[in-house]
Amino acid sequence: MASRHLSRMIALQSLYEWDFWEQKKDIDEIITRNINNYGSDLTDKEFLKKLVKGAVNYVKDIDAIIVKSAPERPLHQINIIDRNILRIGLFEVLFEKSPDVPVKVAINEAVELAKNYGGDKAYSFVNGVLGTVLRTVESIKDETKETEPETLTKIIQDQDNIVNKSSEVN
Repeated sequence: MASRHLSRMIALQSLYEWDFWEQKKDIDEIITRNINNYGSDLTDKEFLKKLVKGAVNYVKDIDAIIVKSAPERPLHQINIIDRNILRIGLFEVLFEKSPDVPVKVAINEAVELAKNYGGDKAYSFVNGVLGTVLRTVESIKDETKETEPETLTKIIQDQDNIVNKSSEVN
């Protein structure tokens, strides 16, 4: 199994546990335990840590974008696995900016996690949300020339309905 794919699986496990305990458990302890239990042979542990800590650090922004991107599904009604797959995917799409991981690869990886671990038709939901956000970000970049992730997320959060706006881009 590819190292980054395994990293995303362990990241999902770690975020699931953190979210299950209402975001009150120490995320560093969770990551360390999950690496020891599931990823002792992992070659790129820093990638895993960056995914989890990034999703945790930006959880408020990411969750606000999920709410804007899927207005028909309140955040608390999204399956805990699906919600954390979206957090990983949105962190990679919006904040990670790694030249090693193209945005389309990050989305594909999130969809694969959803196929393997998510709820019924989660892969379609995850793909739809991430695709909507990506189209919205590209549209904002075209209009404003803005590239800073924090500014882009603020612009997205300030829009009324990115679902309809992103479909106009096509």
